[in-house]
Amino acid sequence: MVQELPRRTSFSGPALIRMLARMNGADILEPRQSLSDRLSLWLGWTDAIALAGALNGSAPVVAAGAEVSGGEEESEYARLRATLKDAITGVNTPPAARHRGQRTAAVQGDSKAAATVEFSTYRRRYFSLQQTMETSVADLRSRLRARLASHAPRMASLAGMDAAMEQALGEREYRLLAGVPALLEAHFGRLWQAELARLADAAAEPAEPAEPAEPAEPAGSAGSAGSAAPDVPAAPDVPDALAAQQQQQQQQRKQQQPPVARPGAWLDVFHKDMQSVLLAELDIRLQPVEGLLAALRAS
Repeated sequence: MVQELPRRTSFSGPALIRMLARMNGADILEPRQSLSDRLSLWLGWTDAIALAGALNGSAPVVAAGAEVSGGEEESEYARLRATLKDAITGVNTPPAARHRGQRTAAVQGDSKAAATVEFSTYRRRYFSLQQTMETSVADLRSRLRARLASHAPRMASLAGMDAAMEQALGEREYRLLAGVPALLEAHFGRLWQAELARLADAAAEPAEPAEPAEPAEPAGSAGSAGSAAPDVPAAPDVPDALAAQQQQQQQQRKQQQPPVARPGAWLDVFHKDMQSVLLAELDIRLQPVEGLLAALRAS
């Protein structure tokens, strides 16, 4: 009996997951377990004790001296987000050339030089940005907890719960996000293989045949100077309408040909995809900060 494969369903998860699934052609199914059931599998008994202590108001919340001055939370969040976004959008921007007037051939669009590009370069860039996001977001999150804890006892309990959740889920979050570059590497490889196939097809395509040259007029032909032959009517020229029709047909053939891809365009596509993935990861990392900001507004 043939087992029926699960059907693809619309997945309403985070944009990062949907984006990576699209790039890798993966089928993402809606999870059967609820969020609370899955969360219970991620938390150990020590995490449960820490969460219970936070809910009872007995867990340490923040370190001393970590408060943020009133009214600065929103602007500090906006500055951090803008700074990280600028770092992401500029991650693959070519640096200034060491010698004036020179740039790498890959940046100029030379496909042969682009072939030497290795993914290890992008892996290092991605990991570096992940570390920057992790450090800066965690620092702001800690300061916002301190500000929240100073408002009211129930807000202090919420801040303690956020600290316990960060402690409990930080390692799992690190492992999951550390696997993103591997998925990008697979996407990078597929784009490069498609570029190799395109170059092979372009090399195998036959060149267009040259148009035959018009025969030269004989020296003793009719109408030439000094000719004693009787006047013979010359062959009629190609009508202008026929010539215009031939020219129009040539233009149509050129328009029907597929456009030639610019050498190195595949690398531009990957740069945009990598940037989109990083921005989606930034949104995920900032969600706890946005939750603390919402609690501060409500308090």
